[in-house]
Amino acid sequence: MAGPGAGEPAMEDERSFSDICGGRLALHRRYYSPSCLEFCLSCPRISLRSLTAVTCTVWLAAYGLFTLCENSMILSAAIFITLLGLLGYLHFVKIDHETLLIIDSLGIQMTSSYASGKESTTFIEMGKVKDVIINEAIYMQKVIYYLCILLKDPVEPHGISQVVPIFQKTQKMVFVQHTG
Repeated sequence: MAGPGAGEPAMEDERSFSDICGGRLALHRRYYSPSCLEFCLSCPRISLRSLTAVTCTVWLAAYGLFTLCENSMILSAAIFITLLGLLGYLHFVKIDHETLLIIDSLGIQMTSSYASGKESTTFIEMGKVKDVIINEAIYMQKVIYYLCILLKDPVEPHGISQVVPIFQKTQKMVFVQHTG
């Protein structure tokens, strides 16, 4: 598919999918030129309902222990643990979107953007890429498929040095069915 010419805006395409747990995913494709395109996989933001449920559960359990022990340190510890857990989850676990930028002659850049605003970027030179494959795995009695990049082995020309999953931070967010 031909992309826009010089000075023209990037062409965009969006599709909706479900992950293996039934959650909604959005795949945005942007065509900057025939040799440069970007894929962005977005997942829903953190649910206020689930956040409230977890917080209330922890605090109710702490209050129950407080009534048994009558020690106010239990309530303080529950609040502190809840806040640290939430910050850790937002900064190290919850990913808002992952981006795959492909430039034919240069390489592949993979970026993960966390809910806290932290970004993690990996770049693979095109000369190191042997192939891109669709791999399969068994998850919860289902066969799931995911994209991987095979990297060339620098010592053995026909060998593979590493298999790099694309969208690896959102491992459970593999496309299993098209919904829109």
